[in-house]
Amino acid sequence: MVKAVVGANWGDEGKGKITDMLAKEADIVIRFQGGANAGHTIVNNYGKFALHTLPSGVFYGHVTNVIGNGVALNIPLLFKEIKELIDKNVPMPKIMISDRAQIVMPYHILLDACEEERLGGKSFGSTKSGIAPFYSDKFAKIGFQVSELFDDALLTEKAARVCEMKNVLLEHFYHREPLQAKDVLATLHEYRDMVAPYVGDVSDFLDQAIRDGKNILLEGQLGTLKDPDHGIYPMVTSSSTLAAYGAIGAGLAPYEIRKIYAVTKAYSSAVGAGAFVSEIFGEEADELRRRGGDGGEYGATTGRPRRMGWYDCVASRYGCRLQGATDVVLTVLDVLGYLDEIPVCTGYEIDGKVTQQFPVTAKLEKAKPVLETLPGWKCEIRGIRKYEELPENCRKYIEFIEEKLGYPITMVSNGPGREDIIYRESKLSLKNK
Repeated sequence: MVKAVVGANWGDEGKGKITDMLAKEADIVIRFQGGANAGHTIVNNYGKFALHTLPSGVFYGHVTNVIGNGVALNIPLLFKEIKELIDKNVPMPKIMISDRAQIVMPYHILLDACEEERLGGKSFGSTKSGIAPFYSDKFAKIGFQVSELFDDALLTEKAARVCEMKNVLLEHFYHREPLQAKDVLATLHEYRDMVAPYVGDVSDFLDQAIRDGKNILLEGQLGTLKDPDHGIYPMVTSSSTLAAYGAIGAGLAPYEIRKIYAVTKAYSSAVGAGAFVSEIFGEEADELRRRGGDGGEYGATTGRPRRMGWYDCVASRYGCRLQGATDVVLTVLDVLGYLDEIPVCTGYEIDGKVTQQFPVTAKLEKAKPVLETLPGWKCEIRGIRKYEELPENCRKYIEFIEEKLGYPITMVSNGPGREDIIYRESKLSLKNK
C-alpha cells in the first residue's frame, strides 16, 4: 500500500515525527518534492535531528530511503546529513537516488541570495537554498539531471551553454563575478562520484515494490498553503506540496496512493512572508512560541522564529480538501495546556462579510479572523495514550476542530517522541463529508 504524509497548512506541522513513526511499518520512504529549504525535526532514541533532504525513514535499518525525481537535490548537503547521522551512531541508512532527479547547483544558491538582496523589503522570505532558481532552470530545460552526470560529452557542452546564460544575469544584472565552465564541470564531476553508488531507476523500483505488496510512504515537504498553484501565491514554494504530486515526484500511478495523512498543528505557525489571518503578536505570541514544539517554535532549517497564531479552521479545512485527506493528524496538542481559554479562527471577515471559504491572496490580505473561544484544560497531557483519558475540555477542543474541518482526526500527538501519540476512532467518515 502507498500512503502519503503531507502538511495541511504552511509547513512545520510535525510531518517528520509522523513519517518517522509510520516508517516502522514501511519498506520504502520517499521524498517526492522540495529541497533543503525546509526541515523535519525528529526526536527518537538516537537523539534530536533536523532532516532537510533525507527521508524520515533513515532511522530504521529495514527501510529503503528514496530521493524521488521531484526533489531539488543538493548533493553536498545530502552527504553532510548522512555524516551527521553516522556521527550520532545511527547506522548507515539504505539510500536510493532517482536517476531523473535534478541537481541544485552552487550558482542556484548564489542567484537566490542575489535576488533576495535585490528585492530588499519586498523579498519572498526565501531560505536562500537555491530552490526558486533550481525549479526555474528545471522547467526552462537547462537543469542538470542526475543521469546526465554520466555523459561527459553532454556535461561539457551543457556546462558551457549554461554559464553563458547565467553570466548575463550575474555580470550585468547582479554585478557579480562570472561563472567559469571548467569550475562548473569540476563540481559536476565531484557530484557524480558522490552519488554514483546510489543512483537507480526509482519508478521501476517502486513498480516492482507495489507488485510485491511492499508498504511505501510518501513524505511531503511544507504544506498546502505553500503550494505554487493552490497556496498564498506568490509567497509560496516552487514545487507542488500536494499529495497528488507524490505520484509525479515519485513516479507512481495516482490511484496507488490509498491513504493520505494531512498533518495540522493544534495552533498555527508559519515561517516566511505571506498572509496569515489568525496571527498573534507581542507577549501572547512570544509565550506560545517559547512553549511550542520541542524547545520552541523556530525553523528547522533557518532557525528563524516562527510566526504564531491560533488554530485556523478555514485554512485547515481548505488544506485538507486540497490534500485529499483520508486522515487528519493533530500535533503539539500538549503545548496548549497553559491556557485558560483557547481562541479558534472559524471564519474570515472580508469587506464586511464573513466566509468559511479560503480565498485567493488578494482577498486573503484583507481578511480578519472571526474567533470563537473554547475553555482550556489547564494541565499536562503528555504520557496519556488513550483518548478517553484526555481531560474533557481537551477532547471537546479536538471534536470542535474535527467538526469544523469535516475530516476525521484519527491521530493526536501530545509530545515530541514516537510514543507520544493517541489513536482515536472518529465519528466522521469520508462519506459524510
